[in-house]
Amino acid sequence: MEEADPLPYLDEHTTVIAAEADDVWRGLCAALERSFSRAPAAAYARLVRAADTRPSGPRPLAEGSVLPGFRVRAASLGEQLILHGRHRFSSYALIFRLEPLGPGRTRLRAESRAAFPGVAGGAYRRLVFGSGGHAVGMRRLLAGIRRTSEASGRPLP
Repeated sequence: MEEADPLPYLDEHTTVIAAEADDVWRGLCAALERSFSRAPAAAYARLVRAADTRPSGPRPLAEGSVLPGFRVRAASLGEQLILHGRHRFSSYALIFRLEPLGPGRTRLRAESRAAFPGVAGGAYRRLVFGSGGHAVGMRRLLAGIRRTSEASGRPLP
């Protein structure tokens, strides 16, 4: 598992999922593909001049995979996924950690880290974090991961 990221810590969101870590890993990768590979996410990545604006690289997600706005820096199957990105207002990371809690239960942690240089970066931080938009987006993302993971772990009728 990779050590802490050098970017400043912003926040962490956590959910407990009624699924094994492998199912949560698949749900995490599927939800990220769904959320960040759609046209609006790609358009936003271009708007803010993100370093990465098109999906590419290995699938399922692995080190070197790219989603609009993010590049997979590290991937430890069933344990940790680290996404990094940068654009004209920020350098940032999303770090997902999976912790088995016992049979059929996994805690998923999503840690956000970022630096917002300059006046424009500070304004962007106030817009995204001060408005609560980031927290809403992270809660929605984790809820989607939870739904996908729990559905994939259920036996077929």
